[in-house]
Amino acid sequence: MPLLTWKADNLSTEYSLFWKYAQFIAQILTKLLFDLKVQGRENIPKRGGVLIVSNHQSYLDAVVLAAFLERPVNFVGQSGLFENPVGAWVLRRLNAFPLRQGKGDVGALKETIRRLREGHLLNIYPEGARSPDGQIHAFQRGVGLIIRRAKVPVVPAVIFGAYKAWSMHEPIWQMAPIRVRFGPPMNLNGLHSDEEITAAIERELRRMFQEIQQIPSGPLESTVVA
Repeated sequence: MPLLTWKADNLSTEYSLFWKYAQFIAQILTKLLFDLKVQGRENIPKRGGVLIVSNHQSYLDAVVLAAFLERPVNFVGQSGLFENPVGAWVLRRLNAFPLRQGKGDVGALKETIRRLREGHLLNIYPEGARSPDGQIHAFQRGVGLIIRRAKVPVVPAVIFGAYKAWSMHEPIWQMAPIRVRFGPPMNLNGLHSDEEITAAIERELRRMFQEIQQIPSGPLESTVVA
């Protein structure tokens, strides 16, 4: 377990005490309520900037992605989530920062690249919004630009079951199994345009998503969180 640190004014790449306790609670709840199984954690580099790109099924995605990782994760959240002062205080201590959707938020883009260059593990959802039907939808522009400028490893991840557990259409969650799989860092060498990079990532996520759908209720093979 990484050394516990707490830096109120300077975001740390190590675990803060707040993150450690929040993650412990998330581990208990995700196992009890959603029988969460996670595969491929060994594919995430132990240090340095890393970008996790994943599909976006549910309100639960950030929690199930980060619950059993050995590094704290940074997130980009909708600006509306930061309007409540208490909620904003909690989100910022969980390494989240706001994005104004649909407004070309240059500030959020620069913050994303800055955190990656400084060595943080960061998760984004290229679809831009939660899936209306649980399937993967077209990616928005921007992920290719982030990857080109940040120059960090890109780890694809897929979530399955979170849509059934708590979709955008439901006011509250329900008990349903959730599975998460992290793939190996992608080889994007030779891809120079934002469009090529985005298309390659979208193809890989769709491929992984098809695979994980074949094992929705059983345990994942190898490196499974029990």
